[in-house]
Amino acid sequence: MVKVSALVIAHNEEKNIRRCLESLSWADEVILVDAESQDGTVQTAKEYTQRVYSQPWGGFVAQRNWALQQAQHQWVLFLDADEVISPRLREEIEALKTKGIGECRGFEIPRKSFYLGGWVNHCGWYPNYQLRLFDRKEGKWEGGMIHEKVKVQGRVERLKGEILHYPYPDLSSHLQRLDNYSTLKAEDLYHQGKRPHFWDLLFRPFFKFLKMFFLRFGFLEGMRGLIISCFGAYYSFLGYAKLFEKGRVPR
Repeated sequence: MVKVSALVIAHNEEKNIRRCLESLSWADEVILVDAESQDGTVQTAKEYTQRVYSQPWGGFVAQRNWALQQAQHQWVLFLDADEVISPRLREEIEALKTKGIGECRGFEIPRKSFYLGGWVNHCGWYPNYQLRLFDRKEGKWEGGMIHEKVKVQGRVERLKGEILHYPYPDLSSHLQRLDNYSTLKAEDLYHQGKRPHFWDLLFRPFFKFLKMFFLRFGFLEGMRGLIISCFGAYYSFLGYAKLFEKGRVPR
């Protein structure tokens, strides 16, 4: 019988955390690492688990790896506070727990996002595989300030059940996230020694839109796909504009 530790990192996620933790009721232990939230995140989380820790925010990679160290079981499942384990995914994981996992050291899981009243199947948003279930002795989180990922030593397979993602309750929250993440993107690029060129700001957003709306069939999503593709282009532009700013404006 394989036991699984479910790990969640959170910061001011009072509106999402209950839905997330309810979907993890089957896990052998649930651990929440809170980055000093100012809302009711911790109080709500304690209704579902006593394994609630407060850890100052040190970036996505550091926070996730700190959470990883708190797990008691060999296999871990990471979930963000705005995500939910679907019933089909729960069944798959419970079957693995019962039958055994064999030589595999990690599993990629498709993630489907809910946006503006519907599920998004195009624009590059789906299946958007995420390596979230893995052997903690063989894997750890790596990356920069954003777009962190798990590096696993060993064979990785894919599951069919989905992580259900509820990233943005409205357009304003989406814009705010783009503003925050574009700042982190500019920081990453700057520390990598990259500097923007004129064509980065002119052509990268344009090709990003073409990729999302046409090559990734965003047009099949209708108005929702158009908005997602425009926001994707805006994020690309904003990241390089902020990179330009960092090289011109003293701190």
